[in-house]
Amino acid sequence: MLGAAGGVGEPGASAAPGQLTGPALAPVGGLPAAGGGITGARSLRRMALAVTSNRKATLGAGLLGLFCLVAAIPGVIAHDDPNAEIYPRSLGPSLHHLLGTTSLGQDMFAQVVWGARPVLLIAFGVGLGATGIAVLIGVAAAYLGGVWDGALSLVTDVLLVIPLFPLLIVIASYLHRGAGPLIMIAVLTATGWSYTARQLRAQALSLRGRDFLAAARVRGERSLYIIVVEIIPTMTSLLIASFLTNALYAVLFSSSLQFIGLGDPSVTSWGTMLYWAENSEAFQTGQALWIIVPGLCIVALGAAFALLNYAFDEIGNPALRPVRRTRVKRAS
Repeated sequence: MLGAAGGVGEPGASAAPGQLTGPALAPVGGLPAAGGGITGARSLRRMALAVTSNRKATLGAGLLGLFCLVAAIPGVIAHDDPNAEIYPRSLGPSLHHLLGTTSLGQDMFAQVVWGARPVLLIAFGVGLGATGIAVLIGVAAAYLGGVWDGALSLVTDVLLVIPLFPLLIVIASYLHRGAGPLIMIAVLTATGWSYTARQLRAQALSLRGRDFLAAARVRGERSLYIIVVEIIPTMTSLLIASFLTNALYAVLFSSSLQFIGLGDPSVTSWGTMLYWAENSEAFQTGQALWIIVPGLCIVALGAAFALLNYAFDEIGNPALRPVRRTRVKRAS
């Protein structure tokens, strides 16, 4: 209501010049004020609670944290140069070489430790890049509609029907000296955003008619402001789940490309370890750890992203939670 001073406030309230009293400004036309959706901070608190209350998510966060620690300080954990061919060849595990040495005379434990950094660099780089492109294209197509939606959806649909792995093989095979981490990030990002964009577009379409977006349009906000400030913060859990999915995709696809020899063989990573182990016939020469250990690391890192994604799937689909609880009760 209008107060005695002509401002917006409770009946009879007075205010000094330039000050507002009483409740916040009333929405125009009965529409909610700005920020009517779920705020980013609130979504982050919900996601933190989901991670700590879900055993699988806690395990995934612990595994990911362990790999990040190893990638941050590899020189502290492994003192040997992973590329130095200075040791006796094909040694078994010992105190000096915890996993033994390769047929080229390299310390295998040092290669595993130092190999975590490029894998995580690719995972986080592709996760952030592909999710960012998907947000720009998917949310913009849904909100703007019309010709924009048709054009952006067409590009997305074209990429969705192209088999990704054969496409990646073709692209990587034409790269000079193989694909290093930065080139791998660029290639996987350019080809891996389409599915996420389709998901985000569907979510954004469900928000187009919400009152808080109508209020923003009535206030005269620009489309870019509405997309960035009003829509995207309501999709925090879906964005993080998309990031985890893209990171998992990056780990598996980059390691596969490196294993078949399309990565940069001079860069020590788990995929290139598998490549050199296969070329050296590690299983036939009794060096099974050369294949098993980096393979298990790839599986463990992929499991970390998948387990974390499990928790954010529950946030985005609350109906899954009571179903799981009911099953637990019936099982007991």
